[in-house]
Amino acid sequence: MISLVDLTAQYHAIKNEIDAAVSSTLESGHFILGPQVTKFEESVAAHLGVKHAIGLASGTDALVIALRALNIGAGDEVIIPAYTFFATAGTVMSVGAKPVFVDVDPQTYQIDVSKIKPAITPRTKAIIPVHLYGHPSEMNPILEIAREHGLKVIEDNAQGYGAEYLGRKTGALGDIGCLSFFPTKNLGAYGDGGMVLTNDPALAERMRMLRTHGWKKKYYSEEVGYNSRLDALQAAILQAKFPHVDAWNEKRRQLARRYTEHLAPLGVATPMECEWAKHVYHLYIVRSKKRDELQAFLKQKGIASEVYYPIPPHLAEPCRKFGYKEGDFPHAEQAARETLALPLYPELTLEQQDEVIAAVKEFVG
Repeated sequence: MISLVDLTAQYHAIKNEIDAAVSSTLESGHFILGPQVTKFEESVAAHLGVKHAIGLASGTDALVIALRALNIGAGDEVIIPAYTFFATAGTVMSVGAKPVFVDVDPQTYQIDVSKIKPAITPRTKAIIPVHLYGHPSEMNPILEIAREHGLKVIEDNAQGYGAEYLGRKTGALGDIGCLSFFPTKNLGAYGDGGMVLTNDPALAERMRMLRTHGWKKKYYSEEVGYNSRLDALQAAILQAKFPHVDAWNEKRRQLARRYTEHLAPLGVATPMECEWAKHVYHLYIVRSKKRDELQAFLKQKGIASEVYYPIPPHLAEPCRKFGYKEGDFPHAEQAARETLALPLYPELTLEQQDEVIAAVKEFVG
């Protein structure tokens, strides 16, 4: 069986480093925030080129806390892509605001910049571009629109750790960047974890307060916040993985190129990488009008694959109240019908990849 992602293979590759990180954290007695979290925050801030990195309990919490820090709430609107993980929409709704969807580019799956301006109303407060699958959104035009209309930009960089837009790391380009360290991410913990990034000291202070019950001083809540702190144990594991992430991303890129070299001549729709982009291939996405049949065929061959995402958020049950209907965002809806993720992770062997390629080739005929 070839897994979509093999987390144990990565663990065994750096087992001594992980075990030492866990052991030293257990010996330290610091389990919530503390020196391990501070060290990891400093590592990420330096790597991505931001002044402040604040560890949180999850990527979803990162979006919520970013929205709260920007005072986005009831009556406000936030523009988001119509093809993304539901959390992008769900977090907007959880702070009482309305997600306003726009369609995506059919080749990169990123928010279609040309559709943003028509979606802006007097209630619009922010834009959330999502660096989906590890390909960056086209940030300069998005930032320009935001400046022109007095909007904030929150980058959903859950799938794009290490990706670059015109040589700059994603997550460091907007007012706030949001990271996820879910185990399957390019830099993943052994549990949930997240982070917010910013260059604004006032926003950083607010987000630190929000992650710990609205405290500046312990037990003195200044507003209603959350209990959303990155565990010291997860921070230690992430710090042990951290020196490897650039090499892992490069291995993903190499494997992705090899997939494309073999699959594109078969007529399979393979991922695009724009000239201004550095794609880190959190997922390697192909598309087929016979997607479900292809997935079933691969399963018969002992090859895992996954659909990301079968329902675009505007058609999900919680968003029905906004009145969106099928056909509103055709590129997002077509992607939801046709896209499929093939196995891709740094430890995937060429023999395993050849097996996947052969199976796809047999299916295509």
